[in-house]
Amino acid sequence: MKKNLLWAFLLLSAGSFAQTQFSITAPNQQGLLDGRLLVMLSTSADREPRFDITDALNTQLVFGIDAENWNGAQAKVINNANGFGYPKRYMKEVPAGEYYVQVLLHKYETFHRKDGHTVKMPMDRGEGQQWNRAPGNLYSKPIKIKFDPKGTSVIKLSLDQVIPPIEEPKDTKYIKHIKIQSKLLTEFWGRPMYLGAHILLPEGFDEHPNVKYPLAIFHGHFPDDFDGFRTIPPDENLKTDDYNARFKLYGYNKIVQQEAYDFYKIWTGKDFPRVLAIEIQHACPFYDDSYAVNSENIGPYGDAITYELIPEIEKRFRGIGEGWARFTYGGSTGGWEALAVQVKYPDQYNGCYAACPDPIDFRAFTTVNIYEDKNAYWYESQFKKLAKPGHRDYLGQVSATVAEMNMRELALGTKTRSGQQFDIWEAVYSPVGKDGYPKRIWDKETGVIDKEVANYWKENYDLAYILKRDWAKNGEKWKGRIHIYCGDMDNYYLNNAVYLTEEMLKGLSNPSYDGEVDYGDRAEHCWNGDHTQPNAISRLRYHRMFIPKWAEEVKKTAPKGVDLKSWRY
Repeated sequence: MKKNLLWAFLLLSAGSFAQTQFSITAPNQQGLLDGRLLVMLSTSADREPRFDITDALNTQLVFGIDAENWNGAQAKVINNANGFGYPKRYMKEVPAGEYYVQVLLHKYETFHRKDGHTVKMPMDRGEGQQWNRAPGNLYSKPIKIKFDPKGTSVIKLSLDQVIPPIEEPKDTKYIKHIKIQSKLLTEFWGRPMYLGAHILLPEGFDEHPNVKYPLAIFHGHFPDDFDGFRTIPPDENLKTDDYNARFKLYGYNKIVQQEAYDFYKIWTGKDFPRVLAIEIQHACPFYDDSYAVNSENIGPYGDAITYELIPEIEKRFRGIGEGWARFTYGGSTGGWEALAVQVKYPDQYNGCYAACPDPIDFRAFTTVNIYEDKNAYWYESQFKKLAKPGHRDYLGQVSATVAEMNMRELALGTKTRSGQQFDIWEAVYSPVGKDGYPKRIWDKETGVIDKEVANYWKENYDLAYILKRDWAKNGEKWKGRIHIYCGDMDNYYLNNAVYLTEEMLKGLSNPSYDGEVDYGDRAEHCWNGDHTQPNAISRLRYHRMFIPKWAEEVKKTAPKGVDLKSWRY
């Protein structure tokens, strides 16, 4: 009798812990695999699940585990016990029902770095560090399943598809492409590392072989080609019934093409300044770009871009080749980079135009004060606990919290390897940890801030703090060269850091900063100083806005006696 009761108890216990799980193989792969293995569930048939894992309210589901030294012929299991999930933390929290399921392996490779650390990271393969589009990544086609987290099903999935390579862009009359192997980055990462750029040549470049040109450096996310330049009118057969949810517009794809064609006409017109405009490709193992500065974790990208890539571009395409004849501009990530290189390399650049920059004062690191707050995820008092918002619209409606945005990243990759926003900030700004990966600015699951890491960030990458700290030394080099623009309803609360920076800049003296800070009324992310157009249009006009602006202001900031006329034909 006791024996039967014990057996019954064991059966009941086993049933209570039974769970649906996913069994995954990669049957066609040779050798061992490293990477992040992701199972995605979606209720929508409109797109593959891999394209629907976002910070938005309508995101679908993902569960991830690390795969190391994996023989793909042997099944890997993802279940409630080991899969880290977003937006549901555990698989058991997913409602039972019908879903489209897809699995993907974001491949890592092994780097033996100069600092002695060996790390496993995803190398960019020409796509700009996009886990769901990276050539060589393995995935499955979506299939429809019935999923019950309380069931006992074993759902078998096969990584039998491979994302194909990306074709390199081709040179045209106006747009040229360059790629160099960086000596500095190759030495740091222990394998060949490259930098690239797309160069827009000025009108009359071939007809004026003796003219040398200033360099207009547009910073931003990974560009497939030179963006926003089109020599032919919009495609007449282009569908105009597409809806852009961000800007609440139909036919936005045609607007984009029209703006690009209009810029071509302006660029080649009589009165536009003749400069070399470039967009840089500097995707790194952590993100779609490097943030254009030197970093313990990412390497000497600032030096590589400034002292290797840019001189090579100027050499090949007749750039003037002096700091006074270079300026930077960009938005968001590019806005931070534009200001950062002006701050870090004051002799090498002569003006920055930073639109909607990533946090430039870490007292307002989005909605987190990394110096005074104890927790990045919560506002806490004796009797209340509120989640810190991470994303809003122009009316202040919140669609994601800081915690939720970080949970998505942790599902996509451990050890700061998600390739997403908070992780790249951490990779750039943090010191290296004992394991060779970036030290966490805060515990990714709890949000508790590490004040020692915060202080390191302050001394090395808090741009507002560094400007104030070093003003006595570099003020004359920064005077009149700092221009910052931000919407006062920036979706990521980036205007908060701009407010603090503006207050600091206005308090400087000997010399005064003599620059510009401007805000767009109720403008969201990507506002860049144009009060005449909505974001949907102005975000497409960076080149036409800032190149003429700099061409006028350089008359005040250039050394006496330099040539300001030959390139104004």
